Parts: sequence; C-alpha cells; structure tokens
Amino acid sequence: MAQAVTETRHSKSQQLAAALTKGPVEVLDFLLPLWAGAALGLSPALVGTLTAAETLVSFLIRPLAGVLADRFDRAKLAALGALGYAASFVLFALAASFPLALVAAMVGGAGGALFWVSLRAKVGEDLPTDSGAFSKLFAAEGVGTWVAMVIAVSLVSRIDYRGVFWLCAAGCVAAAVVLFTLKSPPRAALDPASPKLRELGGRMYPLLGVIVITAIAEAGVALLLLLHLQRGHNLQLGAIALVFLPGFIVYSTLPEYLHGVVTRLGRTRVVTVALLLSAVFAVGLSFAPHPVVLAGMWILSAAAFAAAIPVEQSVVAEAAGGSLGRGMAIYESATLLGATIGTFGAGLLYNSGSGWQIACVVAAVLLATAAVLVRGAIRRIGVSDRVPVPEPAPVAEAEVTADPVAEATPEQAETAPAKPGEPTLNTWAGHAVIFVVAQIVLAVIGYSWPYEALFNGPHPAEWYWNSSGHLLLNIGRIWCAVFVIDTIYSVGRFAIFRLRNRG
Repeated sequence: MAQAVTETRHSKSQQLAAALTKGPVEVLDFLLPLWAGAALGLSPALVGTLTAAETLVSFLIRPLAGVLADRFDRAKLAALGALGYAASFVLFALAASFPLALVAAMVGGAGGALFWVSLRAKVGEDLPTDSGAFSKLFAAEGVGTWVAMVIAVSLVSRIDYRGVFWLCAAGCVAAAVVLFTLKSPPRAALDPASPKLRELGGRMYPLLGVIVITAIAEAGVALLLLLHLQRGHNLQLGAIALVFLPGFIVYSTLPEYLHGVVTRLGRTRVVTVALLLSAVFAVGLSFAPHPVVLAGMWILSAAAFAAAIPVEQSVVAEAAGGSLGRGMAIYESATLLGATIGTFGAGLLYNSGSGWQIACVVAAVLLATAAVLVRGAIRRIGVSDRVPVPEPAPVAEAEVTADPVAEATPEQAETAPAKPGEPTLNTWAGHAVIFVVAQIVLAVIGYSWPYEALFNGPHPAEWYWNSSGHLLLNIGRIWCAVFVIDTIYSVGRFAIFRLRNRG
C-alpha cells in the first residue's frame, strides 16, 4: 500500500511539473509573433528566425538529452530543463532588441529539449504499473495549457507581454522546484548492451514516419486555424483564444477516458479512427465556416489527437525498453521535425492564392496516410496492439501473514480506499470552499467579480472578457473562469468514471 501511495505521489508530481511548464510554453508560442512585432518591431522574417533558432537548438540538443536521461537522475535533469525555460522567459521579458530575443529563443530550445526528453522518460518508468501514464501526462499538459491561456489572455492588456513572460518564468521555476524535491526510487543501471541512438532509431523507423506525419498535420492544422481566425475572420486575441479554449479543455479531460477505449479496442483501431476523424476536420476547415463551427470542429480534432498521441508515446517507450531516454529523444526529435515542416508548409501555402484550401487538403491526405500506415508500423516494431496488463503491486509481508479469516469492521468498510485510478471530488471540493469563502469576503468589500456580474450589471462585453476595472475584479474574473473549467473537468471526469464502471 505504501509503495502504491508513493508511486501515485510521484506520478502527480510529474503531472504537476508538466502542467506548470506546458502552459507557459504554449503561451509563448501563441504570443511570440504578436510580441516580436508589436514590442520589438521585428519583420516577419526575423520573427521566423526566432522560431527557427529555438527549433534548431532543440533539435540538436535532444539526442544528447536522451543519452543524459539514460545515465543520470531524470527528474533532476527535467528540473534543469525547466530552469532553462525560466531563464528563456526572463530574457524575453528583458529583451529590447533582436539579439537578446535570439539568445532567449536558443536558451529556451536547449531547456525544452532537456525538460521534455527527461520528463517523458521518467513517466515511461511508470508504464509497467500504470498503462495510462502517458494519457495522464497528456491530460496534465492540457490543464496547464488552458489555465495559462486564460491567465495570459486576461492579463496581457494589464501587465503587457513582459509581465506575462515574468509569470511564465515563475511557473517554470515552480516546476523545477517540484522536480528537484521529487525523491525518485533507485533505478537499475543501464545495460551496456542497450541499443544506441542509431540502432534504436533504425528499429523504430516505421512508427517514426507515422509520428512525423501526425506532427506535420497537427501543427499545420493548428496554424491554419489560427491564421484563418486572425486574417479570414479578423478576430482579435481574446476571441481567437475562445475558439481554441474548448479544444484545450478536451485535451485535459478526455485522455484518461480514451485510454480505457484503447484498452478495450486496441491501439491500432483507435489511432486509425482518430487520424481519419482529424482528416475529416482538415477537409471541413477548407470550407472556412463560422468561428463557432470552427470551434466545434477543433474540439473533435483535439479529441482525436488526445487519443492518438499518448498511444504513440507509450508505444515508443515500450519499444525503447531500458533506453527510455534515447527512445524519448528520438520521439521528441520526430515530433519537432514534423511540427517544423507543418508550420512552415502551412504558412507558405496559406499566403499563396487558393493555398488555404490546398493546405487543408494536404493535411487531410497526410492524416489519412498515417491512418493507413499505423497498423503495420506498430506490428513491425514488435509492440503488442493490446495495452499490456500492469504488473500487480508487491504485497507487503505483513499483509501476507495477516489473519486470513479476519473480516473488515463496518468502520473499515466505510473508509475503504477508492478503486485504483478512481477520481474523487475531494480536491475540487477544497477548491470550491476556498473560492466561495474568498468571494464572500470580496463581495463585502465590493470587489467580487461573480457578484458584480450577476447583480450589478449590465456591463459592456469588454468588461466580461478583457478588463473589468479594478485589479481585484480582474483577478476574480480569471479565478472564476478557472474555477468553472475546473468544475467541468472534475465533475465530468468523476461522472464518466462512474458511468463506465457502474454495475
């Protein structure tokens, strides 16, 4: 029991670190082009140079990060990567010219390589006892993304881009603290006969092709949606974020449920269907429907990627065996290569006449191709189509020698622990109590945003989503949005689990 509790604590810490880091990274990807143009006056070519520099450094560092992750403590290496991210955000906040921004991008690329390779390798250690480890990690990244997006979009008009970058740096430092304080169990020494990077890459190349294609399509479709909302529908930052937000919430709520589907139906069947649904979304995007329709289609696409990507990660981890660091370095390099090709190609096609429709169709064709190839790819690398059954936790000696005829008392029965993996509402209830008490206090002093919204209206639309006046009202608006989404996530996850396990 104690070992299970410790493993759960380790898993939660890893997920928290992922959320604290993923959110700021996604915020940077979202705001960097706007900040570089507005604050530094950089041309599109120089903005592209910043992105390319970060990508190139990250791509070059990832193989080294994989080797290090197989030799040293993965949690500590991931913490160093998070500090690298934090340093990058500090440099962005201080940058007043292109050279310092370029250094910031390069530092972020190095930190990102070390963080994600080490963290995913660390999570891969949990697969023998938790087949849904990567689904939980993906969900945590989704939570971090939408929380950070809500905060950044709400505060950028108040504290400017530089203030947002400082907050992002603080989030990455918090992730580093979580990882530095994580006490990892001893790990067996790496077998000298373990495959090297080149050998491991050669073994996994059929799946790597599918991973690259998926990354091309995912990054390309996301950029196409962003460009079309900005230029085709002339939406501003807040409205664009509202279109993306439901999809990000799907990223945080569905992965664990979809892992149950994968367990029942098999990996190839679920990934094939997911990629085909994403292809349908890409085709639908070419018709340029209303933003509300686009938001709905993006939700479906996000659900598809939430099913496919954790499967890819778990398959890579199983194929890598003891060389988890090298395996994750290869995986991260493949996704980075695909994302770079996808964004570059989508940007070029979007700017050329009917390139919008062509880019959407190309993305759909790539996704359909990946759907066809995935079954053969998984079979060729020798990984089972069915999710392996987790190894049972070792039974403590005291439990084995206990009186076999002893029966639980009514009190013990009432306090029996929840089933493994069963979500509870305890954490949400704590959040709710804090939220309600705080809002009562704020209402007494006249600065409760939900009270003002419900009883002291009407207010202009700007008041609800951008600036509500007093600092406490703006903080309350963000807190209210986060609490509402937290409620949807927690209650929805609890209800889905109960529906799946009733009877």
